[in-house]
Amino acid sequence: MNKLTTNTTTHTTNDKLTKDYDYMVKVLILGDSAVGKTSIMCKFCDKNFQSSHVVTIGVDFKYKLVECNDRKIKMQIWDTAGQEKYRSIVQTLYKGAMGIILVYSITDRKSFQNVEGWIKQIHTNTSTDIPVILIGNKADAPDRMVEYSEGKRVAQNFGIKFFETSAKQGYGLNEAFNALGELIDNKIGENFPSDPTQPGQNMYIKTPELNVSSKREGCSC
Repeated sequence: MNKLTTNTTTHTTNDKLTKDYDYMVKVLILGDSAVGKTSIMCKFCDKNFQSSHVVTIGVDFKYKLVECNDRKIKMQIWDTAGQEKYRSIVQTLYKGAMGIILVYSITDRKSFQNVEGWIKQIHTNTSTDIPVILIGNKADAPDRMVEYSEGKRVAQNFGIKFFETSAKQGYGLNEAFNALGELIDNKIGENFPSDPTQPGQNMYIKTPELNVSSKREGCSC
């Protein structure tokens, strides 16, 4: 079988760590199929949005630099398949993850109702204190099925931050990722109290090799 392939340029541990960023962290975007996970990643990383795109099969990832607390965090952002048949592939990605963005669509009530199940899966596969934020995507859509207050209440019940976003318009994405970056930075500060910007303190979260292919099936979303 083929190893994981992506449409991004990969980086190795001999990158210019001290020059380009203070540390790299692995971030997962989770949620049901067609909630806009790929659109969120592409809009945030590349400022690109396509109204008609394809369904993620397996995984894909991109990089984005986020500045928090005077430090530069290089996020390795993984877009994951939301379909149940790819769930076993997604579960292998939890290893090494230091932050999670959980997404539902405000136009799809079932994706909102499935948030609790995703939270349980996150807690099963990671430590219970991993930074997680909840996103209600497609906030620009006229056919809203989930109110802002509902998303906010669920996030409060799980003790996580909540944002509504529009991948199409770019609304709320910077705020959401910056908030996650700050949570991750604070968590790293708790575990590594020495200054991570000092020589020898740079962090790199190496991602596992997967014996799967990252492909996509055509669809219109």
